[in-house]
Amino acid sequence: MFTGIVTDIGRIVETRVTGDLRARIATRYDVDGIDIGASIACDGVCLTVVALGRGPDNWFEVEISGETVSKTNIGHNGWPVGTRVNLERALKVGDELGGHIVSGHVDGVAEVVDVRSEGGSVRVTFRAPEAFAKFIAPKGSVALNGTSLTVNEVQGAEFGVNFIPHTQAVTTWGEVAAGDRVNLEVDTMARYVARLREYG
Repeated sequence: MFTGIVTDIGRIVETRVTGDLRARIATRYDVDGIDIGASIACDGVCLTVVALGRGPDNWFEVEISGETVSKTNIGHNGWPVGTRVNLERALKVGDELGGHIVSGHVDGVAEVVDVRSEGGSVRVTFRAPEAFAKFIAPKGSVALNGTSLTVNEVQGAEFGVNFIPHTQAVTTWGEVAAGDRVNLEVDTMARYVARLREYG
């Protein structure tokens, strides 16, 4: 489990196909404190650490199944070398719940349809896959590229999010552009409420 509070920006330094896709990600995390088998959310995708290394850049490696590639923006973007990704270590008992409960199981890929400045902030409009639009509500929570965010407004499958300067500075959202494809995980509570209404 995660909370959608990004704690590092990693950088893809190598990818290779070994049956599944294997990616090496440079990080500022202390790799001495990461165990093989640990879960790290990479742009919102919960991935398992399979190797670790130290050097000028600390790094960890993850294996990504074909199913995960097909359901995330990795399938669209391919994670070329140099790509920056939002990172979050798995939640520990006693950690502060600063965002909302995020599983790291991406539901689908949303598209950025508009980006505009609004004071010091940036207002971004996204288009969600039709199947998941019903789970997105004004003032509700959503995870985008692993970042816990509050939805401002919803119109059909499109919804808006405001990114304050702090969020832009400590995540990859400072680089957002129209046409980007981002990993979307809807709020688990919204999913269960919809299910209860369907069968209640």
